[in-house]
Amino acid sequence: MVAMINRVIFKSTKPDYMTPDWLYKELNKEFNFNDDPCPFDEQAHALYPNDGLARTWGTSTFVNPPYGKETIKWLRKAYEESTLGKTIVCLIASRTDTKWWHDYCMKATEIRFIRGRLKFENSQYSAPFPSAIVIFNGGYK
Repeated sequence: MVAMINRVIFKSTKPDYMTPDWLYKELNKEFNFNDDPCPFDEQAHALYPNDGLARTWGTSTFVNPPYGKETIKWLRKAYEESTLGKTIVCLIASRTDTKWWHDYCMKATEIRFIRGRLKFENSQYSAPFPSAIVIFNGGYK
């Protein structure tokens, strides 16, 4: 029974969640985004789930990557793009115990922890995980 409860509490039922509109607008006011390599579009995601990983990103990029095992690929790409002098802002699950958190998030210029649980767009309930905004600002080391 405990294992089943843990699965429900700590796992999400799908890999992609639409960014809350209010959160995107606030971040966009601050960072003036000119790219989003993984926009939420179910049909496009089904056909090209990692297309954003294969191309160069903009100078100010917002990333709400697919959650789960794909997260590390997106964070690696975010970090690499930031080394080119770009600003990359990621909305991710706050998984401070993971390898990817320590390998990439800890290299970020700034980490903003979100109080409470986000309610993603078109979701009936709040997320089953905490979230963080991880900012890689390539202009600063």
